[in-house]
Amino acid sequence: MFVACISAVRAAPGDSIAWQPWSDAVFERARREGRFVLLDLEAVWCHWCHVMDRTTYRDPRVVKLVRERYIAVKVDQDSHPELSRRYEEYGWPATVVFAADGAEIAKRRGYLSPEIMLSYLEHIVRDPSPVRYRDSEPVREFAASPLLPPELRAELEKRVLGAHDNRRGGLAAEHKFLDRDSVEYALFRAREGDAVSARMARQTLDGALALIDPAWGGMYQYSTHGDWRHPHYEKIMQVQADALRLYAHAWAQFRQPRYLQAAERIRRYARNFLASPESAYYASQDADLVKGVHAADYFALGDTARRKRGIPAIDKNRYARENGWMIHALATLYAAGGDEATLAEATRAAHWVLAHRALPGGGFRHGERDTGGPFLEDTLAMGRAFVALYQATGGRGWLAHAESAASFIEARFRGEPGYLSAPVRAGAALKPRPQVDENIGVARFANLLAHHTGDARYRSQSEHAMRLLATGRIATYRRTEPGILLAARELAGDPAHLTVLGAKRDPAAQALYRTALAQPGVYRRIEWWDAAEGPLPNPNVAYPQLERAAAFVCADRACSVPLYDPREIARFLDRRR
Repeated sequence: MFVACISAVRAAPGDSIAWQPWSDAVFERARREGRFVLLDLEAVWCHWCHVMDRTTYRDPRVVKLVRERYIAVKVDQDSHPELSRRYEEYGWPATVVFAADGAEIAKRRGYLSPEIMLSYLEHIVRDPSPVRYRDSEPVREFAASPLLPPELRAELEKRVLGAHDNRRGGLAAEHKFLDRDSVEYALFRAREGDAVSARMARQTLDGALALIDPAWGGMYQYSTHGDWRHPHYEKIMQVQADALRLYAHAWAQFRQPRYLQAAERIRRYARNFLASPESAYYASQDADLVKGVHAADYFALGDTARRKRGIPAIDKNRYARENGWMIHALATLYAAGGDEATLAEATRAAHWVLAHRALPGGGFRHGERDTGGPFLEDTLAMGRAFVALYQATGGRGWLAHAESAASFIEARFRGEPGYLSAPVRAGAALKPRPQVDENIGVARFANLLAHHTGDARYRSQSEHAMRLLATGRIATYRRTEPGILLAARELAGDPAHLTVLGAKRDPAAQALYRTALAQPGVYRRIEWWDAAEGPLPNPNVAYPQLERAAAFVCADRACSVPLYDPREIARFLDRRR
């Protein structure tokens, strides 16, 4: 039936849509020719995007109307982070129609059949009045303080609890997926002793284990039907990196072997399928073996049977953002598990990105060539990865790279308030906007960098992002915002602070640092002071001169007695909880 449906709507040879790349020139042409701009924002790994290409966009009626009245633009959302963040609520695929001046007329989410698409486009031709959406009216007044007001904090906390599925874990929604901010915030609260948050984190992490591919490892993006047993089979880098990092944190915190095993299965998949020969990471693997044909029967097979039939396409773009996500995750897994090969994978990828994606001034371009970039997310992801590598190794070069990234973000992306997805360009059809998830990342990154360096500029940067996030209309726009709560909690308090004193070639110092890294916590400052390297980057604690390696656990600029035995670190932290 599916094949017959495709056959019935297939366009005649040569009678197809002339897709254009995204550019300001598209809007200039639309003005000259009196046309609308139709944006098909797809994902190369997306099943329903493939179906829409094979049905809707090959229907002769749709093709004819588009060719007569529209300029059609097709964009892989992974290739253009600013567009992806702007329209992620409407995809994938997302179908957006613009007037020639760049004003949005209408936005539609997901697969549109030929009949629905035809009706949609005909209606816009007859009446191009813009549709009003929840986000149509821009926010004009922002929070004066970066701190969340108590009533807003209470509302967000209530929403976090209300959004949790107490039966199956995860968010209470039709789609089940491992929501990064929800789990990380639950781990943060659990570390403070909150038993409800610990249950929420474990329930979600346990449920999401069903999304890990039993044959190859790696995590599918999500499951439908309100449970964890109906996966969509695409494997995208953000899902792999977030899941790997969360399971590494969970292993450190709960010491349940299944969490370490899950992290290793995701790492193994990334190494076997998404790692390039040059050590950088590819962007994703498709949901379909044959584009547009559901692949449940294929993914039910084991490794050998799958390979006989072929392997779903891998998007071999090597984006700085996706590599930053994976480097951060690998550094976190190394900290929790201590496998040197994991750290080597992270550092090799970081060196590749520095060699092939770096921009003057400390930033990063997205891919080999950027259209409309640079984008905030690339430099942000790499900046956070550099902080994770600094913590994992004590290597000050990584911290210097993180500082350069923060400076680039400040110079190129600062808005009022918050940080924009892309720099403002004169004459651009679409003006960049600040996005919530990106500003959560900036707030957390800059705040942690301020603690590691002692530089007040980064604290100011974090506060600037938080002024956007502490605005009531923005903080309550989505159903739940645990990421805002997490950023606010971190800004309001100091991270867990562990310092090791001793030469980096000293086995005793190495053992202490290894143990310090393995301690749980999603918000922490870990330093290794080798006196031969000079003072610590943030010398806000005066440590004694000692004849042998020692560790210190510090809070409020006061520290523990010297801890000489690695086992004493965990015991001391447990007593403080």
